[in-house]
Amino acid sequence: MAEQTPLLTDLYELSMLDAYAAHGMADTAVFELFVRKLPPGRGFLMAAGLEQAVQFLETMRFTPDDMAWLRGSQQFSPAFLDQLSGLRFTGDVDAMPEGTVFFPDEPLLRVTAPLPEAQFVESRLINLLHFQTVIASKAARMVLAAPGKELVDFGLRRAHGAEAGLLAARASYLAGFSGTATVQAGRDFGIPIVGTMAHSFVQAHDDEATAFEHFAQVRPRALTLLIDTYDTERGAAIVAALAPRLAARGITIRAVRLDSGDLAAHARKVRAILDAAGLQAIRVFASGGLDENSLLALCRDGAPIDGFGVGTSLTTSSDAPALDCAYKLQEYAGRPRRKRSEGKATWPGRKQVYRRHDAAGAIAGDTVALLGEPVDGEALLRPVLRAGKRVDGFPGLIEARAHAAASLALLPAPLRRLEPGQVTVTISESIRRLAADMDRRP
Repeated sequence: MAEQTPLLTDLYELSMLDAYAAHGMADTAVFELFVRKLPPGRGFLMAAGLEQAVQFLETMRFTPDDMAWLRGSQQFSPAFLDQLSGLRFTGDVDAMPEGTVFFPDEPLLRVTAPLPEAQFVESRLINLLHFQTVIASKAARMVLAAPGKELVDFGLRRAHGAEAGLLAARASYLAGFSGTATVQAGRDFGIPIVGTMAHSFVQAHDDEATAFEHFAQVRPRALTLLIDTYDTERGAAIVAALAPRLAARGITIRAVRLDSGDLAAHARKVRAILDAAGLQAIRVFASGGLDENSLLALCRDGAPIDGFGVGTSLTTSSDAPALDCAYKLQEYAGRPRRKRSEGKATWPGRKQVYRRHDAAGAIAGDTVALLGEPVDGEALLRPVLRAGKRVDGFPGLIEARAHAAASLALLPAPLRRLEPGQVTVTISESIRRLAADMDRRP
């Protein structure tokens, strides 16, 4: 992905930096990013977007053009802008690895840096981590709803902009999807790109058989034919007649795609037509307005569908397009800080999340504790950046994808079945005592 200008931020970040500079406030600050509550009907979230967040922090620079525009805006003093031009991120970051499942009140990222640096990165960090976490969490539900099925991201055209479409492809692949139709995601992230044809291709021909044959001649690899432009079962019969002729030329039909109507009923009829012609190897692929609920229903119904293309509901996370997430100051100049706003109070201090597992290995519960507090369990926040530099062994997308699969496998059985419920998150007594002590202060 192309680097983004630091001007992709909220004005108040620059305004606060101006005030910090004027009053010499540059001591070490600790901010944590967390989600306050789960969307309705959700039992877990999946962390994603850390790779892009790290890239942003490592490369954050104001270009001469950026500075020229800021000077021309006449919003800030020349002295402040001279100082801003040299802003770099030199701090530390600890975070949950991408693909980790997590729950409300758990910091998924902690930034420790001089106050101006830690403050300024707020908007873009939330922007990057929030979006991919939303999409990965949605995709993970689909992976659980359709175990063993091929899942492909078809959502670029309905995504809210180019970056969203590209990062949705990445987040869904991380969560367990098999591939994407978005070509640039193949170039940028190495994700397998998958595609079929549109109804317009069939309509542009005088008959379906000719359309299928023309397409097969130029796209013989992983050939998938869209058969529901006019009549689904008739399309399947045309495929059954065409397959031997293509096979004689060394072309194998990998799959047929259904995109409309009662997918389960059509799939059964199509499967029967193909099987009767001895074409058991041709797979049935379905798309068209799918989400995790329809995937769950189709799979539980035993519909003979081998894979699914999912678009709008994935790349917009249509039922839960946003999370109630926040990036809040927890410590400054060596002292814990606590926001006490009604309904938005925070737990103070630098924190770690510890995860316990039951005898079968499933997640039994999490504890949020002060950093260094002795607590049983696996520490989830791990070093990511030190002094502004990426730590050795930072996992790539393939490793993150494997971690996501392992994380989903450790969810309690009801959450894997997408049933209501949530893992218990305990706030340690030390944090509660610290918060109560701070609340007693004037």
